[in-house]
Amino acid sequence: MGGFFGIVSKQDCIHDLFYGTDYHSHLGTKRGGLAVFKPEGFERVIHSIENDQFRSKFDPDIEALHARSGIGVISDYDDQPLLIRSHLGNYAIVTVGAVKNAEELARRAFQTRRLHFSEMSGGEINPTELVATLINEEESFEVGIMRAQEVIQGSCSLLLLTEKGIYVARDKLGRTPVVIGCKNDGIAVALETCAFPNLGFAVEKYLGPAEIVFLTADGFETRKPPENKMQICGFLWVYYGYPASSYEGINVEWVRNRCGAFLARRNPIDIDFVAGLPDSGIGHGLGYAAEAGVPFRRPFVKYSPTWARSFMPQNQAVRDLVARMKLIPIRELIEGKRFLFCEDSIVRGTQLKETIRRLYDAGAIEVHMRPACPPLVYACKFLNFSTSKSEWDLAARRAIREIEGETVNDLSAYTRPETGSYKAMEEKIRRRLNLTTLKYQLLEDLIEAISLPKGKICTYCWDGVDQPRPG
Repeated sequence: MGGFFGIVSKQDCIHDLFYGTDYHSHLGTKRGGLAVFKPEGFERVIHSIENDQFRSKFDPDIEALHARSGIGVISDYDDQPLLIRSHLGNYAIVTVGAVKNAEELARRAFQTRRLHFSEMSGGEINPTELVATLINEEESFEVGIMRAQEVIQGSCSLLLLTEKGIYVARDKLGRTPVVIGCKNDGIAVALETCAFPNLGFAVEKYLGPAEIVFLTADGFETRKPPENKMQICGFLWVYYGYPASSYEGINVEWVRNRCGAFLARRNPIDIDFVAGLPDSGIGHGLGYAAEAGVPFRRPFVKYSPTWARSFMPQNQAVRDLVARMKLIPIRELIEGKRFLFCEDSIVRGTQLKETIRRLYDAGAIEVHMRPACPPLVYACKFLNFSTSKSEWDLAARRAIREIEGETVNDLSAYTRPETGSYKAMEEKIRRRLNLTTLKYQLLEDLIEAISLPKGKICTYCWDGVDQPRPG
């Protein structure tokens, strides 16, 4: 998905910029980048972070980047920030989201304006460059950003660093969060509020959908008011978000504890203990254990010093290897036990199947699973959530294909727990994973755990509903 951090300050800001950007490292593992504005002009540095942490790659660079304003990005896709020279002036830009109609927008630009775009290594157009081109077509940054938001399908939040300050814009339906923090000598903007406390910032404002704000060291000003319709990604609270962060004022760990509690209430079961598959399953598991009144244990320990998140690598074999190597089973806690574990979700299920097999190999006699969200029936079309090349890679869709074949007349039946289709799908997945029992979270319980109206949360991957409702 990616994340960004920006700052304007009355003093040198490089350390705040460095650590503020680093606090977004859980959102992507492809590229990291920093750009600053100094009296002599813009400077930037970009590194691959596929095999190294952000801090280790950028630590040697920060001494050369001292400045009073800057932007940083963690990207799961393209090289950023970009430095742009245009009739609007020179600037640096970073984006987060997914421009799903990039090829269409590029073809339109080729036909009408004879423009060109640099290609990325896979032949794709750099989406941040495309967004900058859309902005440059207009007579001001504000109008350009608004125009880009209008024509982009998917989502796009951005930071745009100029000589005078930073423009920040949240995507038009608020699928990704953006928040402003303040302290005495500066103002910062981030996706994750967890970037603020240790740097001395206090949350000042959550941007609304499509809102544009301009930041200087003296304050911030709304240049375009927010829209009423919002579709923030519900998966942020389930998995993507960092436990210490809040979106729309709602803390991630608090929501995960509530998700676990709902799971415990719906399907009581006699077990020896509850576990959470690390890391994101821990918050859900703690909530389950507290509600059910059973112990919480760690039958798997994650070796975090060197093994990165396993869902990012494109190669399935590499993903499986990372998943296996980073989780170390503790036989003394597993052998002869009946236990239940909470997981954020079941995406493909390939790594999960291996994990469950290892639990039985370590002596488990019953293994129950409670995912914190409903089955993923539809692939996300608004954010770069999954690296799957096909919806059929999803565990739920594979189960549906086994039931109905390649042609499915009514997918909606598989999103409603009361239907026979849903129950058959759930049973197919349980058998494939070799679980004693499997019960998914109900969508209404997840919505209640998040504590926003359903019309403000994007639930497309679970129920196929993609039309925003008035706020």
